[in-house]
Amino acid sequence: MAAQHRATATGTGRSLARSRPRYGEAAIKVVLMLAALVSVATTLAIVAALAEPTIEFFATVSIAEFFGSTTWGPLFNPPSFGVWPIIVGTLEVTVIAMIVAVPLGLASAIYLSEYATPRVRKIFKPVLEVLAGVPTVVFGFFALVFVTPLLQQIFPFLNLEPRNALSAGLLVGIMIIPIIASMAEDSMAAVPNGLREGSYALGASKMLTSVRVVVPAAFSGIVAAVILAFSRAAGETMIVVLAAGAKPVFTVNPANEMATMASFIASAGSGDLPVGSIGYKTIFAVGALLFILTFAMNWISARLVQKYREVYD
Repeated sequence: MAAQHRATATGTGRSLARSRPRYGEAAIKVVLMLAALVSVATTLAIVAALAEPTIEFFATVSIAEFFGSTTWGPLFNPPSFGVWPIIVGTLEVTVIAMIVAVPLGLASAIYLSEYATPRVRKIFKPVLEVLAGVPTVVFGFFALVFVTPLLQQIFPFLNLEPRNALSAGLLVGIMIIPIIASMAEDSMAAVPNGLREGSYALGASKMLTSVRVVVPAAFSGIVAAVILAFSRAAGETMIVVLAAGAKPVFTVNPANEMATMASFIASAGSGDLPVGSIGYKTIFAVGALLFILTFAMNWISARLVQKYREVYD
């Protein structure tokens, strides 16, 4: 009888606990929802800020001229609006950066996830992530005064100009290594140990297990990290302004000075352009193109993550 009384009292207490309003949880939900809304509102505000000047720009300059010419000089007299030189410059710097960052970032992630001891991981991962906090102007100045002269001495046959896409791409690649390494390591660490143990039981080595089991299992997270790093590299400004210059030349030679979309926005936006002029609206048109590029990359990343995501119980 006493036991029945205690069970009844316990059940009543639980019912009262469930029925009692939890204001703390409600407040946390509101804060999290507001944080999500801030991100969405910021994106919408960017679209709204870019839309009107971009529409006005294309009312004056045709899309055929914008994408059909290889001469970019919107601030010259007479102006020319062929955007391909700065698109090619952006892609060239970004591709060089990815060639540097992807193998180094993935190698760092594999080491931290599969080989490093917990003590070493606690030391090296924060140190690696600190690299992401270095101001990009420092990277750009380092590329200008150290990397470019060094490359000119080691590879004189490249005929590197004082400002060039190669140095800019190398330093942008170093800058985005922490993005790939940190996100990829988190994805690899989330892979269940049972997969590793099964691989070891079949006689596989640690390297074979890392490459053939862990990396494929964490593929969606790795892809997301690589595409996020690509978007970050495409939008980099200060390194490119200092190291690659702002000369809009339609070329694929990384030894030459060239401009990117971000560097054009920075250089044109810092000038004395009359508000409402066609040169002023060009900044918004290029900004809208860069926004569409990064948005498309993030959309592709989300689709790939959804397609290849592994769910473990």
